Amino acid sequence: VPAVPVLFKQALENTETEEGKSVSLRCELSKADATVVWKKGEATLQASAKYEMKQKGTVAELVIHNAEPEDA
Repeated sequence: VPAVPVLFKQALENTETEEGKSVSLRCELSKADATVVWKKGEATLQASAKYEMKQKGTVAELVIHNAEPEDA
């Protein structure tokens, strides 16, 4: 039986914030607890004091703390 692909039920939306504040980016997947990799361009983001990754069920969230223009 072929694996069913994981699809986006709700894609990321552009979000604005003020410099120095935190911003949250969320997407919803068609399968709970699917593996999510967050990238900026070709670079894979790693959990750190700046980047916080959360996942609950089908919702994946990236929180960027202390946002800077380079985070666009």
